[in-house]
Amino acid sequence: MAIELLCRKIGMTQIYDEQGNCFPVTVLEAEPNVVVQKKTPETDGYSALQLGGAGTRRNKVVTKAELGHFEKAGVAASRKLKESRVSDDEAASYEPGQAIGPADLFESGQLVDVVGTSKGRGTSGVVRRHNFAIKRKTHGTHEFFRHGGSIGAGSYPGRVIKGLGMAGRHGNAQVTTRNLQLVEVDGERNLLFVRGSVPGHRNAVVRVRRAIAAHA
Repeated sequence: MAIELLCRKIGMTQIYDEQGNCFPVTVLEAEPNVVVQKKTPETDGYSALQLGGAGTRRNKVVTKAELGHFEKAGVAASRKLKESRVSDDEAASYEPGQAIGPADLFESGQLVDVVGTSKGRGTSGVVRRHNFAIKRKTHGTHEFFRHGGSIGAGSYPGRVIKGLGMAGRHGNAQVTTRNLQLVEVDGERNLLFVRGSVPGHRNAVVRVRRAIAAHA
């Protein structure tokens, strides 16, 4: 259980360490999130914080129910809302309307998990979607160089086995990239520099949390 900070993916760049080694990093814009609602075991049966972030919306494009929800917390209408399950002690330290910045949750050098939606690739074949091998272009093979092979036996079990890789929708799914190193936390500009790549396109909204199963 950890607070997931809503961030916007800006893009990738390169930075150098003290030894002069260059490595790629993803830059995330981590504007302070506001606590819109706090859930407790007494009222909801569990402890959680509902955070709003990734920018604000105009009131005229927000439904009356949503607008009343934001006004109850005394905050502006957020572009994104996401609930984070937290412990009872952690929930007790926050109140609706309170802002949570990147420097409040993270520090340079720690490991984080990034949750986002991967880029949508549309309908793709098995070679691109599942990394199947391309068939030989000899020994009688023709027309079916990028097709999948057999999908089941003939007489027994006489059906298609579950879980076989086939052509279909590629991407556009929730992806969690675990144990990424947080190289730098820029509290003044509200930026996070994460070593490596994170799911999603530019300007995509991702959620960053401390690593749940951290290991080097």
